[in-house]
Amino acid sequence: MKALVTGGAGFIGSHLTQLLLENGHQVVVLDNLRSGRLTNFDDFKGNPNLKFVQADIRKMEEIGPHFDGVDWVFHLAAMADIVPSIENPREYFEVNVDGTFNVLECSKDAKVKRFLYTASSSCYGIPDAYPTPETAPIRPQYPYALTKFLGEELVMHWEQVYKLPALSLRLFNVYGPRARTTGTYGAVFGVFLTQKLNNKPLTVVGDGTQTRDFTFVKDVARAFLMGADSSITGEIFNVGSGDHYSVNRIIELLNHDSVNIPKRPGEPEATFADVSKIQQALGFKAETSFENGVAKLLEKIDDFRDAPLWEEESIKEATKTWFEYLS
Repeated sequence: MKALVTGGAGFIGSHLTQLLLENGHQVVVLDNLRSGRLTNFDDFKGNPNLKFVQADIRKMEEIGPHFDGVDWVFHLAAMADIVPSIENPREYFEVNVDGTFNVLECSKDAKVKRFLYTASSSCYGIPDAYPTPETAPIRPQYPYALTKFLGEELVMHWEQVYKLPALSLRLFNVYGPRARTTGTYGAVFGVFLTQKLNNKPLTVVGDGTQTRDFTFVKDVARAFLMGADSSITGEIFNVGSGDHYSVNRIIELLNHDSVNIPKRPGEPEATFADVSKIQQALGFKAETSFENGVAKLLEKIDDFRDAPLWEEESIKEATKTWFEYLS
C-alpha cells in the first residue's frame, strides 16, 4: 500500500513509519517539524520507499497534492501538552480541529481506502470506572483533550456522511524511545530520564501511588497497522497495555532518588484502558511488558541529554497556569 502519515517525524509517527516500511509499504510523511525531528528517521532514512514532505496540516494547499494515489492515511499530527493548550486554545483548535478537517477533506477527495485517527484517552477526564471502556462519559478537563475529541467527532462524522472508511484509536500514556524531549514540561519519562542523566532527584507528583496505563510505542504502532489491515470502519478503540503501573514503580525501575511535588488538579488517580473491544475486533494485544519497555528506554537514555532539565522550581513556574485554571 501507499501510506501517508501526518506527524510521521514525531515520536509515535516515526515508529509507525518504520513499521510500515518494514512491512513493504510506501510511506509519505507530512510533518512541519515543530515537534518532529528528522533524526527520528536515522534507523531507516535510506529506505527508498520513504518520502518526507515538510508541510503544515493547517494549509490545505501544502498538503493536498501529496494525497494522490494514497491508500491509507494515518493522522497523527497534533499539538500536545496541557499547559500550552490552556494558554493558547486558538492554536490548538486550529491544528487539532481545523487541521484534522483539512486532512479529512484531502483524504475524501483522494478516495483513500483507510483512515486512522490518533485520539487521546484524555477525553475521559477523570473516569468513573476502571478499566475504562470506550462507552465511558467524555469529560475533557483542558483544551488539548477537548480538541482531540472534537477531531475524533469529525472523523466519525466523515465516516458516517461521506463513507470514509475510518477508525479512531484512543491512546493511553504512550512511552518509549524517540519520545519528545523538547518543549513544555510534560511526559513523565522524558522528565525523569533527563533528571537521572543529570543526577537530580526525580520529581514525583503527589505521593506517586497514582497509576497510568503505560503503553509501549511499538505496540501502539502495531495497533495502527492492524487497524489499517482490517475492514472494520466507524469504530473507536482504546489502545492500552492491559494493565496500569504506579509512578513509584517507575522510580524503582529507574533506581534513582526522588522528591515529591504538589499534586495537580484535573488529573485522574489512574488511567487504565478496557482493551476488550480491540482484542475482540482486531486481535490486538500489547506484547511489551512494562519492565521490558522501561529497559528498552534506558538503553536509549543518551537521547535525552539535550532535553530540558526540569527541577522543582522550574516545574512550579511552568505549571502555575495549570493550578490557576484547573483548581
